Amino acid sequence: MDDKKVGFIGLGKYLPENRLTNKELEKIVDTTDDWIVTRTGIKERRIARDDEATSDMAVRAAKNALQNANLEPKDIDLIIVATITPDMFFPATACIVQNKLGANHAPAFDISVACSGFLYGVAIASQFVKSGIYKHVLLIAAEKMSSVTDWKDRSTCVLMGDGAGAAILSEVKEGGILSVHLGADGSKGDLLCMPAGGSRIPASMTTVEARLHFLKMQGNELFKRAVKIMAEAAQKVTEPLGLKGSDISLVIPHQANKRILNAVAKRMGIDPEEKLYLNIEKYGNMSAASSAVALCEAVEEDRVKKGDLILLDAFGAGLTWGAVLIKW
Repeated sequence: MDDKKVGFIGLGKYLPENRLTNKELEKIVDTTDDWIVTRTGIKERRIARDDEATSDMAVRAAKNALQNANLEPKDIDLIIVATITPDMFFPATACIVQNKLGANHAPAFDISVACSGFLYGVAIASQFVKSGIYKHVLLIAAEKMSSVTDWKDRSTCVLMGDGAGAAILSEVKEGGILSVHLGADGSKGDLLCMPAGGSRIPASMTTVEARLHFLKMQGNELFKRAVKIMAEAAQKVTEPLGLKGSDISLVIPHQANKRILNAVAKRMGIDPEEKLYLNIEKYGNMSAASSAVALCEAVEEDRVKKGDLILLDAFGAGLTWGAVLIKW
């Protein structure tokens, strides 16, 4: 079991057609295109249709990944969906996806780890494959962040976007996942949260009127912690293998904020222009979906080649974080 290599045999993505540009946001809230680009690096983001739920986007991305892997839904042994914007509290969005795909024999469950969701999912999925319990695991990270975004809050509404990415993890003959590091600090959970709707503050007219069903974020505190923690997470997966930042072929970080990511690259000692993959200008922050979509696009754009060392690095609400080192 210890010698079994686990890697990605198929990747897929789905982005809604509707683009919301910074210029259009200027008409909604008190902000400017220049301010958004300078502070975040975002130029536009995708917004799902009103009748398009997280599961709908997840299924589209999953079908893309299945086609990429040359597999059928019946070949999937387990479905994991990483999301903080499920179709509903229960049943799990993964079960809805299972039904829509027709992968009826596959067990299915959700994980809720916000922006770190795809990396936590990789860690979970890879262990199921490595142990021999399942052969093909479908991991989907899908978010309809527009459904929990307060469009009156200019500090958060400029950041978020919708989308889905999918990956199929299986045994591979060479390369694969070399190292994983996950972390959490629940004492700082209030820095990024959606206060109402759960058992602590059930939904009521009062909570709706107080706009407590939208995400709330303390951006400055998160910025400082994200840079430090993402850089440390990168060290956790490279140093035990005798590697350093310069050995990494490409860093694919969670697409949170361009300034954060450039600062992380600097701490790692890598050139962001050369080794940092960014697509934040097109999609904004898609929470868990960001890392999955970015990995898919980096491969599609031939930024990832056989034998490359690829680092996935993420930080999000919880607080949670993770890093995954892959030999492609």
